[in-house]
Amino acid sequence: MIALLQEQGRVIGKDLFLAENRMQNREAVAAELDEIKPTHVLNAAGVTGRPNVDWCEDNKAETVRANVIGTLNLSDLCDERGIHCTVFATGCIFEYDEAHKLGSGVGFTEEDEANFDKSWYSKTKGMVEQMLKVYEHTLVLRVRMPISDDLSPRNFITKIMKYDNIVNVPNSMTVLHELLPASLVMAEKRLTGIYNFCNPGVISHNEMLDLYIKHIDPTYTYTNFSLEDQDKILKAGRSNNELECSKLVDALPECTINEIHVACDLVFQRMKENLTADGTYPDKLFKRAKK
Repeated sequence: MIALLQEQGRVIGKDLFLAENRMQNREAVAAELDEIKPTHVLNAAGVTGRPNVDWCEDNKAETVRANVIGTLNLSDLCDERGIHCTVFATGCIFEYDEAHKLGSGVGFTEEDEANFDKSWYSKTKGMVEQMLKVYEHTLVLRVRMPISDDLSPRNFITKIMKYDNIVNVPNSMTVLHELLPASLVMAEKRLTGIYNFCNPGVISHNEMLDLYIKHIDPTYTYTNFSLEDQDKILKAGRSNNELECSKLVDALPECTINEIHVACDLVFQRMKENLTADGTYPDKLFKRAKK
């Protein structure tokens, strides 16, 4: 995001500032806002856990401080000052149900309330989303399984390609190359409220890795297992869902937001170029250890 803003001509220390205080430190955040007097705040902070959301199950208080208290502090302080605040939140607060069946094409809308609380992370996020609705200057973006054009550790592709086994469930996902620029357009427009922040449609884990095989490494292999088997090795449940994205697409006619399969194919085309440029491709790609 910082690089994207710099590409637009913004200069750190002039019209782009990096926050220096944790969101839960209300007085310090208030002082920083009053000193800088920003027109917009982008909040991508919060706790997801390392190496994954299971961490939140053993660190519940710390998770609340960041994901609930900190998020509310920042939106509240911005609201008091008329500052537009964009919250990069999560769509991992839903799971397929009778009204939104897997494969039905019926996605959860922005009006739907969270129905998934099988992880402490998702529970805190679902709770705080309801509270953020009261702030007239806050924009809430429901991000899902973010995908980047590299193999960074936080990239959804990088995560699943290193698992010993993967489930195969279609999900809504967020291609950052397309949607991060869109978030800046939304902030400039001062849009508020909740938006499902994903590319239209759903894509499965297998489809994603098949694209990796097609574009990056034809020798790569993967193994599936069931959701029931996955549950046996995890402390917390995992969200699987489809989010309806028409509100987002309709609000941004000037932005390119491709259907998820198209967007992901383009991701891997750019990824191959990036990995070639940094020397990872073809000789330093991830290889699963032989058993």
